[in-house]
Amino acid sequence: MLIVLTTDVTPQAQKAVEDRVRELGFTPHAIEGAGRTAIGITGNKGPVDPGHFRLMEGVADCIPVTAPYKLVSREVKHEDTVVDVAGVPIGGREIVVMAGPCAVESEQQILAAARGVRKSGASLLRGGAFKPRTSPYDFQGLRQKGLELLEKARGETGLKVVTEVKDTETLPLVAESADLLQIGARNMQNFSLLEAVGDLRKPVLLKRGMSSTIKELLMAAEYIVSRGNKQVILCERGIRTFETMTRNTLDLNAVPMLKAHSHLPVVVDPSHGIGIRSAVLPMARAAIAAGADGLIIEVHPDPDRALSDGMQSLDLPRFEVLMREIEKIASAVGRSLHRITA
Repeated sequence: MLIVLTTDVTPQAQKAVEDRVRELGFTPHAIEGAGRTAIGITGNKGPVDPGHFRLMEGVADCIPVTAPYKLVSREVKHEDTVVDVAGVPIGGREIVVMAGPCAVESEQQILAAARGVRKSGASLLRGGAFKPRTSPYDFQGLRQKGLELLEKARGETGLKVVTEVKDTETLPLVAESADLLQIGARNMQNFSLLEAVGDLRKPVLLKRGMSSTIKELLMAAEYIVSRGNKQVILCERGIRTFETMTRNTLDLNAVPMLKAHSHLPVVVDPSHGIGIRSAVLPMARAAIAAGADGLIIEVHPDPDRALSDGMQSLDLPRFEVLMREIEKIASAVGRSLHRITA
């Protein structure tokens, strides 16, 4: 249920409503809207009797919420959520691009990538320090040294940092360095990790699992938001299907579906979504046309020598072309490209 409060509700009246929710054995979640505040209820196993709240001071309406993902549902919050990543707004009118190598390999590599993507208009630098890989024999990342290099690149370029957190053990270390915590596809249903990042109150980029439904992605986001962290960005990164000519099948259907069912921002990863360098640009254009709030793109100074995902990584000149192209698409759909100015 969603308890909609009056525009002139007092802090005391709001607290009384929240206390009543707790008395009933449920958990209240204050949701700030454009014109008024509402209180979402979680913890109930069935419908909640609106009679518990209708006559209370400051209550304007009680609305049933049918979606199982209550707090991330569009039923609970009609306005789009804008997530602030260290000053970069994701989910508003501007398109945000995150770009960089799959893995941090060296100081020279990450600084070259950061300088190049910054020059072309990216706002966030992506780069894996801890790399969970399918094979234990593949490059696993530079770990703490990789985080230090990402911090150095941020200091030089002003780009914000998004990097993957692979487990609860290394979460505190990664959270110290990252501006945006990435939950990878393999960890989308790592519920202990979801709860841990929910407790951190730091922006989270939640990638869709490679064999997960849209509903399962939203339920995973609900784990984070239910712990109090409302700064969640959803990421469509391709799903596993019967098709073998591409690495994954980029499900652009997910963009309008997620927008219809949730107020959270939606980002698309065409690099993992298709896994073929030459196809990244057209899929990036399509993602922006479909309504995505941003892109996360793999870019490497020398993709053919990359230690991870080189076959789907763009070089810096191709990334410059991509940025010019998506800027045109953004303009065509009434949006613009966010650029950092510092």
